[in-house]
Amino acid sequence: MGKTVFGAIPEKYTKYDNAACVILPVPYDETSTWIKGSANGPDAILEASANMELYDIETDTHVYKKGIFTAKPVVENKSPENLIAAVGKEIKGFLKDDKFIVTIGGNHTVSIGAFPEYGARYHDLTILQLDAHADLRQTYDGSRFNHACSMARAREVCPVLQVGIRSMCEEEKYYLDNERVFYSHDILNKPLWYKRIPELLSDNVYVTIDLDVFDPSVMPSTGTPEPGGLFYYDVLHFLKYINEHSNIVGCDVVELCPNEQNKAPDFLAAKLIYQILSYKFKYHE
Repeated sequence: MGKTVFGAIPEKYTKYDNAACVILPVPYDETSTWIKGSANGPDAILEASANMELYDIETDTHVYKKGIFTAKPVVENKSPENLIAAVGKEIKGFLKDDKFIVTIGGNHTVSIGAFPEYGARYHDLTILQLDAHADLRQTYDGSRFNHACSMARAREVCPVLQVGIRSMCEEEKYYLDNERVFYSHDILNKPLWYKRIPELLSDNVYVTIDLDVFDPSVMPSTGTPEPGGLFYYDVLHFLKYINEHSNIVGCDVVELCPNEQNKAPDFLAAKLIYQILSYKFKYHE
């Protein structure tokens, strides 16, 4: 991992004690099952973020002035269980200090480490998943903690709401709550599809974003790109809407598999994180 500070922001806004936000890199790829490379995702996001404009047009804010601390990466490859425990330990400490944490992966296994810590902190929590895949396998490749099992583990913590789903195995449909799934094909050309979502959420919401929720035409750099995904403003306006109706308490952005020949997806991921922070601190000081 490199030493790039998220956003290449001025040093006085990078100090932990004064930072409202923490970026937690987790370069983990051990449970990936097709295209490898998500372990390089955090570095790629940090590198791309150094090239962002720090003024956000839509919110008319400079959210970096709230303070953004870039934590040391969690590096643990012995087993998914060890990785999850290591992520959980870091998350627990940052939550104790009242930080807003963005965990950047790495594949979706890294999120499993965050879920129980948020569940313990917020007893009225909902986990909102943006993803191409249901990720409800109970086990995969002999592990309960494979990236394909991430939402099965999330549902052991609190209710889950799934958005953008367009791929799953037959087994997974028996674990779905169809009242809490918004399939990609149902969202298509329906600009107001998300209007009933606030009634399905609790006051506090943790957002887990697998970047393959986006259409491969704008986000080809993922471990399992699926056609028929959402586009940047689809996701952004949806997250703004959620932020206006619920308290987003934390999030993760995972499954970037960077391609040296195409930096645009890296920049999309970095910009997405910055705009989520801009929304969060515009409406929830």
